[in-house]
Amino acid sequence: MKYVLSIDQGTTGTKALVLDAKLAVRGRGMREFPQHFPRPGQVVHELEDIWRSVVHAIRAALRSAGAKGGDIAAIGITNQRETTAIWDRATGAPAARAIVWQDRRTSDRCAALKEQGHEEAIRRRTGLVVDPYFSATKMEWLLRHVKGARARARKGQLALGTIDSFLVHRLSGGDSFVTDASNASRTMLMDLARMRWDDELLELFGVPRAALPEIRGSSEVVGVTAGVPGLPDGIPIAGLAGDQQAALFGQGCFDVGDSKCTYGTGAFLLMNVGDRPVRSQAGLLSTVAWKLADGERAYALEGSSFTAGASVQWLRDGLGLIRRSADVEALARSVEDSRGLVFVPALAGLGAPHWRPEARGLLAGIDRGVNRGHVARAVLEGIALEIMDLARAMEADAGRRISTFTVDGGASANDLLLQIQADLLRVPVVRPRMVETTALGAAFLAGLAVGFWPSKAALKKAARRDRVMRARMSPKAREKLVAGWRDAVAKA
Repeated sequence: MKYVLSIDQGTTGTKALVLDAKLAVRGRGMREFPQHFPRPGQVVHELEDIWRSVVHAIRAALRSAGAKGGDIAAIGITNQRETTAIWDRATGAPAARAIVWQDRRTSDRCAALKEQGHEEAIRRRTGLVVDPYFSATKMEWLLRHVKGARARARKGQLALGTIDSFLVHRLSGGDSFVTDASNASRTMLMDLARMRWDDELLELFGVPRAALPEIRGSSEVVGVTAGVPGLPDGIPIAGLAGDQQAALFGQGCFDVGDSKCTYGTGAFLLMNVGDRPVRSQAGLLSTVAWKLADGERAYALEGSSFTAGASVQWLRDGLGLIRRSADVEALARSVEDSRGLVFVPALAGLGAPHWRPEARGLLAGIDRGVNRGHVARAVLEGIALEIMDLARAMEADAGRRISTFTVDGGASANDLLLQIQADLLRVPVVRPRMVETTALGAAFLAGLAVGFWPSKAALKKAARRDRVMRARMSPKAREKLVAGWRDAVAKA
């Protein structure tokens, strides 16, 4: 067996990678699929579109690698986390469209849960805030609105689960109905400390246990392929993790205090906090990072910035200051500094640790000398400053400093952004050579489970760094920048 196959099932498409024992990507495949917006606030996927994208991506990756299905030692899966599916256990046929993590149709239900006093108990048990983002109210909605669903779910005839569960069920020919602890921790139905479904929460949301998958580890054989186009039967399905947790593992953040930040449309910051969950005092999320076959479990604190890369897209599409998003770095480098200009990237409100949904974006300190370059640099500084606030909140919650800060995602290609981040955090910011760390993490987990890689240490040793940015801004300049940020955030 020469390779591990990683399936990265995302919100707009599916990517498949074929990796060899030296962590080299030997083949890639990608297929996009449509999102649907039936009503304001609703976002759905067709499960068959997702499945076809997976089959196409696998075939393309094998073709690109010059490999055959029989060369694959194991399959790892990472996925868009909270998106919720319902399908027939016997046939695998979808019972309804999947409700995507972005969907807000259950906002009123979440508001009612808060008014009824359930918020604190839910947060204490799950580590999550009450929000339509998570799966529980989506499952509740499906059971109420899909004809006959509740009765069939109680009999175990219908399956409710996140996309990892749907894919394992399909890949195994209907034999396996499982999820892993990292995905289960995003449903708002799992007891975080015990890593098992919580009976009182199941009753609160009216979700039958018979309709839910078995919670398994993130790195263990949970099934084998059967009847998959382009693949032989019997390949172990051995790695499962939600996308952000997979990126944390793929970055080699195995030690307590290790952190990674994914810079995409938004930015996701996760810190490994060890084998016990940490309850946040700053409105961050507590989540499972992974659970390994040897019994090792790791938890994480998670925080997100709503508009990271989206702020650069605004410069491009809203203001027309740049033609391509990648052009922002050269424009920002055209000036020595931001000339005291401060940008607060609250284009969709401020999340943790501020939690001010009413906040709006702000450019402060404009004078006649400000030009396009100053605006571009201020936007990059604003993104890094918001991440700095998240990082400081995490450090306070965890009671320890961030020891390493690794990065991935599209905007991590911007060297100036990473330098600003290093200046603000005062720790090295590390960009790996391979920034597809979500897919890499799923491959790691699968390969470990079948002995393709001998240990986590071997994986970390093999991982290669591309750049390391170290702080070089003077303390005085940093203090001035942070003081301007604090003042502007208060006014946003």
